Amino acid sequence: MIVKRYGSTVASVAPIFQSRALTEISFRRDHAFSISFEDFHAQYVRVEARDLTADAEGDVQDEVEAAVLRALEDNLRRIDQSLAPGDALLIESEAGVDYPKTREKRTNVIVEGENRLRFFRWIDPPLRVGVYKRRG
Repeated sequence: MIVKRYGSTVASVAPIFQSRALTEISFRRDHAFSISFEDFHAQYVRVEARDLTADAEGDVQDEVEAAVLRALEDNLRRIDQSLAPGDALLIESEAGVDYPKTREKRTNVIVEGENRLRFFRWIDPPLRVGVYKRRG
C-alpha cells in the first residue's frame, strides 16, 4: 500500500505520473486507507529508506519524458508489490522542499548528415520513500 502524508493524516494514494501535466509526479488519494499521522507512527516502524530515480533518452521529447516517468512508477510499484500485507510505502518527499521533478538536457547530433535533437531526461531530486512494517 502506497501512502502519503496530508497534514495530520496519512492516506493511501495512487500515483499519477503524466508527462503532459504541470506537476508530472503526483499522487491522488484513493480513500482506501486513512489514519492520523500520530497513529501511523504508533502502529508502524520504518525499516528502510529508498531514493527512487530514473532516466531515459531518445529522439522524441514527449516519449523520453513518458519513459522516465514510466520507469519511476515501475520502481515504485515494484517496491509496493514486494511488501507484506498490511505494510506501507510512505512517500516522504515534500512539496516545496525536496519534491522530485523531471530534468532535461538536449544535445544536437548529426544523423545521416542532418542536425537532430537528442533528449535526455532524469528525475532530480529523487523520490524519497520509506518502507514501514506494522509493529508486532
